[in-house]
Amino acid sequence: MDQDERLLHSSSFGAAAVAYAEHRPDYARAAVRWALAPAAGPRVLDLGAGTGKLTATLLALGADTVAVEPDPAMLAELRRSLPEVRALSGSAEAIPLPDGSVDAVLAGNALHWFDMAVAGPEIARVLVPGGILAGLWNVMNDEVDGPGGAGGVDGLDGADGAGEANGAGGSRGPDGAGGAEWAGGAGGAGGPGRAGGAEWVSGLARVGGSAAVGPRDTPAGWRAETADAHLPETGAAACFGSPERAEFPHGQRRTADSLVAALATRAGMLVMPEPERRATLDRIRSYLASRPETARGEFTLPMLTAVLRVRRL
Repeated sequence: MDQDERLLHSSSFGAAAVAYAEHRPDYARAAVRWALAPAAGPRVLDLGAGTGKLTATLLALGADTVAVEPDPAMLAELRRSLPEVRALSGSAEAIPLPDGSVDAVLAGNALHWFDMAVAGPEIARVLVPGGILAGLWNVMNDEVDGPGGAGGVDGLDGADGAGEANGAGGSRGPDGAGGAEWAGGAGGAGGPGRAGGAEWVSGLARVGGSAAVGPRDTPAGWRAETADAHLPETGAAACFGSPERAEFPHGQRRTADSLVAALATRAGMLVMPEPERRATLDRIRSYLASRPETARGEFTLPMLTAVLRVRRL
C-alpha cells in the first residue's frame, strides 16, 4: 500500500464512527496486561485511540490513560462514551504531549497506519527511557489445529485468555518480570496462548475478500505483515530494541447481522465503491446464512488479540 492509499484508508473511519463504536470488539485483558508488564509506571498513551475500545480496557485495568486520536468524529465518539478520559486531538506523527511524559504507548489496530519514519522518533520522545511501545491487533482465528481444537473460544469480549505460551514468531519476554503491580502481571490466568479457531472463518475470508478480511486480520497474516511494523524507515530505528510477540485467546459474541455490520467498518470496505460494497456484504450474508455455526442466533467469533512489544532504548 503506497502513502496515498494508506492515507485514504486510515482517514476513512470517521464516516462510520458510531457503527465502529457499536460493533468493533474490545481487547483481551490478558493481552493488555502482557503489553504493559515491563512498564515502569501506570502512565499510558492510547495512540490512534479511535472510539476508545482499547482505552476502556486500559481504564478497567487501572492505567492512568490519555487518548490521542486524529479523526474528529472518532474522537467525539470516544469523548461521548468515556467522558472521564483525557482525550486529545493529535496523531502518531505529532503527539500533543511533553517529552518523557508516559511509561507506555499502546496502539490498538492502529500501528500499521503510522508513518513510522516520523512516528517512531515522536513516540520515543514522549516515552520515558526504557518505556514500552506495543501494538495490539484483534485477528479472526482460522487456525483450527491450534491448542483448544476447532470449537472456537468460549470467552466473550474482554475475557482473560489462558492457554499455552506462544511466542508466535518472535521472542517471548519473561512473563511478569519487572511488571508493574497495577498491570496485573503479564498473562492473566495462564499467560499468553492460542485458542482453537474455526474452519468457517477461513471461508469467510475467501468470500469477503481482502477488503473485509485484510492481510493482518488472521493470525498467519498478522505475523507476516507486522514483522517490522515497529521499525522506523530511517536511522531512528535505534530508538527501540528487539520485538517480542504474544497471542491471547479472545472472542466476540455476534449474530450474522452484527458480524456483517462489524466487517462493514473495515477500511477496505469503507473506501469501496458503494455498488461493490453492497455486493460484498450481500455475499458475506449469504455465506453466514449457509453455515450451521452462524445461520441462527448468536455465536462466538473466535479471535486472538496479538501483541507486538518493543522497549525504548
